[in-house]
Amino acid sequence: MLKTLIILAILILGLGVFFLSDFKEKIHPPDLSEKPMVEETKLEASQKEIEGEISIITVYDNYLLDSRLKTGWGFSCFVRQSLGAGGLNILFDTGADSETLLSNMEKMKINPKEINFVFISHLHGDHTGGLSGILETTPDLKVYKPESFSEETEITENIWTTGPLGTWIKEQSLIINSKKGLIIITGCAHPGVVNIVKKSKEIFPDEPIYLVLGGFHLSGASDFELKNIINDFRKLEVQKVAPCHCSGDRCRELFKEEYRDDFIENGVGKIIKI
Repeated sequence: MLKTLIILAILILGLGVFFLSDFKEKIHPPDLSEKPMVEETKLEASQKEIEGEISIITVYDNYLLDSRLKTGWGFSCFVRQSLGAGGLNILFDTGADSETLLSNMEKMKINPKEINFVFISHLHGDHTGGLSGILETTPDLKVYKPESFSEETEITENIWTTGPLGTWIKEQSLIINSKKGLIIITGCAHPGVVNIVKKSKEIFPDEPIYLVLGGFHLSGASDFELKNIINDFRKLEVQKVAPCHCSGDRCRELFKEEYRDDFIENGVGKIIKI
């Protein structure tokens, strides 16, 4: 009988402890404040992993790299720079016509409404012809033309214009100060592609030049002239080149011979990830 009473007492005591602990949990629930902090930390790490990554997509050019797309005489590229949770999207020049530009962008799944601003290198029709179509989709879009600036200027963090260069034809080029070095994008390089690179180096004397991309305006130049320009690129320590548009076939051939694996075949449909 005594043994039975002891067992019953132990059972009653155990049930009492169980209900008491359950009651305490209901009054004082577990502290979950650490959970959001863990998720936030993971998010920040993820953002740091993509911070500074850049994609340059040629959406209009007379050289073709993707058979799904259309070509036309002119140049335009879409620059996508990841900045943490947000991003910065630049349309550099707009090619010669809206129909080709918008068709190529649609096929490459680029929404014009994603563009933060348009950068126009110079006011020739093969670089401004598609602007009207872009502005129809996004009427309030900011457009930077050469006359928008009198000299080199930081447009936004790590994004610069060389300012208008040249005499007869005023042209500006875009400089992106990336984690790998300077990325210089040219429209037609009317002021001289070497002069544009030198100007970029004046603005950023301590930064290496990672990539020069775009129209070099060297179609019809002699081999002697082209080799001198290539030598100047080497002296300026340009690491990679991606000439297209008005650069000319022979220019591309000689740059490819010199730069080998650091030569990037550029044309409409090309995606360069940096």
